[in-house]
Amino acid sequence: MALVSTTAVASPSYRYDLLLPTARSWCRPRSGGGGARLAVLARAGATGAARTRIGSPSGAAAVDPGGLSYEVESLIDRLSNLPPRGSIARCLETARHRLTLQDFAAVYRDFSRRGDWQRSLRLFKYMQRQSWCRPDEHIHAIVVGVVGRQGPALLDKCLEVFHDLPSESRTALSYTSLIAAYARNALHEEARELLDQMKAAGVAPTGATYNTVLAACARAIDPPVPFDVLLGLFAEMRHDPSPSVRPDLTTYNTLLAAAALRSLSDQSEMLLRTMLEAGISPDTASYRHIVDAFASAGNLSRVAKLLAEMAATGHTPYPSAYLGLMEAHTRVGATAEAVAMLRQMQADGCAPTAATYRVLLDLYGRQGRFDGVRELFREMRTSVPPDTATYNVLFRVFGDGGFFKEVVELFHGMLRAGVEPDIDTCENVMVACGRGGLHEDAREVLDYITREGMVPTAKAYTGLVEALGHAAMYEEAYVAFNMMTEIGSLPTIETYNSLANAFAKGGLFQEVEAIFSQMTNNAGIQKDKDSFDALIEAYCQGAQLDDAVKAYMEMRKSRFNPDERSLEGVLNAYCIAGVIDESKEQFEELQSMVTVPSIIAYCMMLSLYARNDRWTDAYDLLEEMKTNRASSTHQVIASMIKGEFDDGSNWQMVEYVLDNSNLEGCDYSLRFFNALLDVLWWFGQKGRAARVLDQAFKYGLFPELFCDAKLVWTADVHRMSVGGALVAVSVWLNKLYDQLKGDEDLPQLASVVVLRGQMEKSTITRGLPIAKVVYSFLNDTLSSSFHYPKWNKGRIICLKSQLKKLQSAIGSSNGAAISGFVPMTDSHLPSPGSKIYTREPQSDNGAAHLTDETLVEEKQSELLAL
Repeated sequence: MALVSTTAVASPSYRYDLLLPTARSWCRPRSGGGGARLAVLARAGATGAARTRIGSPSGAAAVDPGGLSYEVESLIDRLSNLPPRGSIARCLETARHRLTLQDFAAVYRDFSRRGDWQRSLRLFKYMQRQSWCRPDEHIHAIVVGVVGRQGPALLDKCLEVFHDLPSESRTALSYTSLIAAYARNALHEEARELLDQMKAAGVAPTGATYNTVLAACARAIDPPVPFDVLLGLFAEMRHDPSPSVRPDLTTYNTLLAAAALRSLSDQSEMLLRTMLEAGISPDTASYRHIVDAFASAGNLSRVAKLLAEMAATGHTPYPSAYLGLMEAHTRVGATAEAVAMLRQMQADGCAPTAATYRVLLDLYGRQGRFDGVRELFREMRTSVPPDTATYNVLFRVFGDGGFFKEVVELFHGMLRAGVEPDIDTCENVMVACGRGGLHEDAREVLDYITREGMVPTAKAYTGLVEALGHAAMYEEAYVAFNMMTEIGSLPTIETYNSLANAFAKGGLFQEVEAIFSQMTNNAGIQKDKDSFDALIEAYCQGAQLDDAVKAYMEMRKSRFNPDERSLEGVLNAYCIAGVIDESKEQFEELQSMVTVPSIIAYCMMLSLYARNDRWTDAYDLLEEMKTNRASSTHQVIASMIKGEFDDGSNWQMVEYVLDNSNLEGCDYSLRFFNALLDVLWWFGQKGRAARVLDQAFKYGLFPELFCDAKLVWTADVHRMSVGGALVAVSVWLNKLYDQLKGDEDLPQLASVVVLRGQMEKSTITRGLPIAKVVYSFLNDTLSSSFHYPKWNKGRIICLKSQLKKLQSAIGSSNGAAISGFVPMTDSHLPSPGSKIYTREPQSDNGAAHLTDETLVEEKQSELLAL
């Protein structure tokens, strides 16, 4: 017969001594170094504690009531450093006759904690040969436990130790230790045989013995022990004549766990009633097992009735009982039943705890019921003070829901309420600030972290980098990235991806390449799917369309499965390139992957059709969006593009859709508004496009778009789509018209930023889509007022002298009713077959304007003051 080590023992006094060393002070981690031992001696001397030595009537080794004695500490150190063939006798020479068996028990427990069974057996064999420290039953039981923990292969060693103890000295302690060794290794049949042998030898089992056998049988899986067998052992315990053998909480919890594993709800109810009749109160584990049993049987409503019955008979359940039932309801999304448990809990006179409310707050959040979250939180504050864990749930719920500013407001409210945030709190807030582009708030939270003595984690810095990136604050984002490495918080792949995404939004593909090169070569981190998505977006925005497709193919070769975002990135590259067949194939692949392609994908295709005067295809796609019953969002956007939602009540529906897109975070919102503005421009819907742009501006998107400084008036469109850039430039030109008309002090120049980063130094930027179209549009609108300066190839500027000419022209217009330089009106949708953008070979979109460099030469001196 083979056996294993034990965690439970025969009598209550030994129950935790053998195999649960953490429950006793002598099992705490030992102090290192002589200074710590001297401190132990000093404490021991102050207490004057003494114990009787083996073979000596007085003068026991001093011991600290809260730790190990100096002699025990020294012996453990010597034995731990003993080589495999070293002499144990020499280790004990100096401590001979100064150690008790209790001291040796402490040594064994230390070895048990470390799993050092070899030294345990060597020391045991040495003690067997010595008369002054011959092991007693307690030592035998401990050694069986130490060796039995190491697996079935050493059960024979356990038997040897057990049989070394004379049969007349064996009590329930040693038998229970051996039974537990077998039980630990899932040998429940052998454990039961040992129980029978124990009874046959005239040794009375204890409650711990029965509990050990019960646990072994309950854990058996292949094959499982029939529940009737467990009930048979339970019946033996109940009818045992010994008063020390009575089912206790451990017994009932073992049986309840077995019933739950077998989905035996009726037996669980029977056990609950039996334990209440026996005067044993269920604990948290008991309720959890009961709930699991009824949940497996699909009858959770019965648990609620049982709890009500308990409360009616004076056995009010613990809050954990209701909490477990709530959690069971939340796992199946039964919100009404979970809330009903809260109300029943209150009606039964059991006060809800913070944990109770946390479960419901999390459930409401996962279901998107954010008004319910707010209402429940208000209710909670009237009865239970929210703790840090509750706020962490709220931050995660509102952060995932897109209520980023609300997360920041809650954080300040938490501080005002005197609730101390932990690092998880700060990380959750930083993540929300990152997704929402709240860079100022992110900096404040980072300052709070450092001020409170916490070390900012990589996750916190990633939030700051992301927030700065969404505001196009590239230099600041890179400084934050370098700062985290200086304090020893190593960037993760999420940090690198966030930094790369920041540059990718602006088309700074060279910078993105450098970031990933640093990540791979210096940090040893390989690109993941999100890395490739950022690279594709950088190439698309930077008009490196072949490289975007190559990056996608490299992603596929790296065995990353593209998702909707990846396919939209490649679709964007094909649409910018104007290749219709490839774009349609990509869109069809997207349709096969998702139920309904996103608004972004539809807008890309609509823009492509419009630019190529494929109006029949465009209207068919619009009709597909409008009749899409799976998404009301698609219906609203299609109707808005067609001009059917311009009146006040209908436009509120449009604003609702735009609000929802903003809840997805800045990353999605930027792509959403760029795609929508692009299609509105090419469909000739300038008025609606201006309204949509204004809405995006209110959401905090494109914060860099307009800037009126004393020296420079700027429109920065480098992160926009071509159509979006033309909308923004049109709005800016009309704003410029009002400023010139109002006789404001003129700046040194007006500037439109079309590119940033390394590409500002290259002349090839003039041929990139946004630069070409914006330059052509500016000069077609205002003659030759704008030009490229020699000092920057990513800006198109108008000097102060030209602004004065424009101002004079406006002043001499004799009061003509002109609303601005660009009429922002909505055109009628072109009829199928109309040729608007392909009517004739297009001009070089501004190339003709590049020949006149005289203006640059003669006005270059005006920029010296800048």
